Amino acid sequence: MKKEDKNVIIDRLAELLKETPNFYLVDISTLNAEKTTELRRKCFEKQIKLVVVKNTLLHKALEKIGFGEADIFGVLKGATSIMFTEVGNVPAKLIKEFRATSERPVLKAAYVQESLYIGDQLLDELVNIKSHHELVADVVALLQSPAKNVISALQSGEHTLAGLVKTLETRAA
Repeated sequence: MKKEDKNVIIDRLAELLKETPNFYLVDISTLNAEKTTELRRKCFEKQIKLVVVKNTLLHKALEKIGFGEADIFGVLKGATSIMFTEVGNVPAKLIKEFRATSERPVLKAAYVQESLYIGDQLLDELVNIKSHHELVADVVALLQSPAKNVISALQSGEHTLAGLVKTLETRAA
């Protein structure tokens, strides 16, 4: 491969790394063609961009964008694919789902919500990370809960209050 071609690939990878807030480094090396196609289809359905890369080119792209997590360079061995995603926990859920029928993909590392996770043993932790939309929904539910309780108390007390007013009215008369 010519140096100009490598520089184009490095620039494109650097651009993707800057544009996408979350990425996973995975090993899909032993998947056969059928399983690889299935994985690519599921990635497409979940809006995950799956790219197979050379480790040296990825290393240079990470350096080019000034990626400060030096620990990630240690996992750049063997076959590496990158899963780019907007939602941090979607690739982890996909990997877990896919591994129900296959031993791959294996998680090498993930950069999610400005935190680095290294090793396949952290897959369950990544699955449990809440997305931005899930966090917003939780906050809205928490904010609505006290208001619902007050409204519920007022609505149930409506009959009690009416009965109390009638009793006071009959006593006064």
